[in-house]
Amino acid sequence: MNARDPLLPVQPDEAATIGSFVEQVWDAELVPALTDYIGIPAKSPMFDAAWQQNGYIERVITDAARWVESRRIAGLKLEVIRLEGRTPVIFFDVPATRAGSTDTICLYGHLDKQPEFNGWRSDLGPWTPKYLDGLLYGRGGADDGYAVYAAITAIEALDRQGIARPRCVGLIETCEESGSYDLPAYLDALRPRLGNVGLVVCLDSGAGNYDQLWLTTSLRGMVSGVLKVEVLTEGVHSGDASGLVPSSFRILRQVLDRLEDSRTGRLLPEGFHCEIPADRIEQARAAAQILGDEVWKRYPWACGADGQTVLPTTTDPVEGLINRTWRPTLSVTGVDGFPAMKDAGNVLRPYTAFKLSLRLPPLVDGNQAAAALKTLLEDNAPYQAKVTFNADGRVGAAGATGWNAPSLAPWLEDALDAASNAHFGAPCGYIGQGGTIPLMSMLQQGFPAAQMMVCGVLGPKSNAHGPNEFLHVPYGKKLTAAVAQVMAACP
Repeated sequence: MNARDPLLPVQPDEAATIGSFVEQVWDAELVPALTDYIGIPAKSPMFDAAWQQNGYIERVITDAARWVESRRIAGLKLEVIRLEGRTPVIFFDVPATRAGSTDTICLYGHLDKQPEFNGWRSDLGPWTPKYLDGLLYGRGGADDGYAVYAAITAIEALDRQGIARPRCVGLIETCEESGSYDLPAYLDALRPRLGNVGLVVCLDSGAGNYDQLWLTTSLRGMVSGVLKVEVLTEGVHSGDASGLVPSSFRILRQVLDRLEDSRTGRLLPEGFHCEIPADRIEQARAAAQILGDEVWKRYPWACGADGQTVLPTTTDPVEGLINRTWRPTLSVTGVDGFPAMKDAGNVLRPYTAFKLSLRLPPLVDGNQAAAALKTLLEDNAPYQAKVTFNADGRVGAAGATGWNAPSLAPWLEDALDAASNAHFGAPCGYIGQGGTIPLMSMLQQGFPAAQMMVCGVLGPKSNAHGPNEFLHVPYGKKLTAAVAQVMAACP
């Protein structure tokens, strides 16, 4: 095939061929590989302290590496890098096929998973994959074990047609669900090998619907950790002690009142808020026009006592999008110190502990917020109770900083629309996401001139981290083809 003019966009017939190739590979290769992947409980180190001994992370990274090396991509080199005492990463390097190209495309994903959680349908389970009506159920397929497989398939789709592209490198970690605390060490070690990164393609994000390509424009940061209140060294008879010994739960409620208005959910310290950029508000309005009430109706609401559906904090789609992407929010994700209901005797408990997840606006520094949160919760404890807050992560990385995307270069904006129209029949949508991907702020600091394509398959009801998580395979196919087309347009 003759060399192409790199300034020419992908032609419609080429886009169709890319789509056909990607669909074939997904059906023949990716769905089976991801089915095997889902069956492996490769929980992130935060949720599996014995991850090295258990060998599940080793297995998924070995399986993925073996699959990548089996693909027919000229010049592909892959290495599983293992820094001592840290989770491993896959690093692959594929030389450019475009003459004179000096930039590098960096593709990112992860292979570690969240824990099981409860509430799965009786016919489903976190480690029992099931493919039904285009949805591949099970933990981790969408978040985001598919990423390394889709990234390589996108490269292969271009190379099979002789469509020129820049050099591509891949960084696939196994610590993301624990806050990526191992990633900075790997970025430092790999920096000389990354080259001049002109485009980052992150496949760990979400979609507003399954009808078009969605570009993530921002990500929240996060501080998570355990807040513990201790009042006794052992439990005592509640009839004997209640009214004299203060309840650890009541003290914990008082401490949390410093942080959150329990009536509205607003975070009280102003330092946890930031000014929302005007362009992000406009993008939220545009996304709300597309999504409408699905912004809040997409969740599995329970029914109240009167049989009516529980209501969200707001039914305004614009406010809903801003709340979940640019405003800080507190969630309690775990609890300790409580016996199971069947074992709950009349005992005043010695302590109460909550696992807190504090989502931060994209422009708030995660480490500074972690330090401020610890001071706020621990100082001047009621009744001189022992109150401690221990953030997850490691020293110097107690919090994860969010990310606000740089302005789009004209070539990328055009390429996103062209790819979305070619493979979805609709233009690209723009949406902020409420989750956290620590790599993005790290890469933006290290490569401030790079463009960012943050996208993913986590659309409505895909329910990452929760029960009945699924990978929407038809969307995954179209996303992979769209990513390939955007990579071809990268200068």
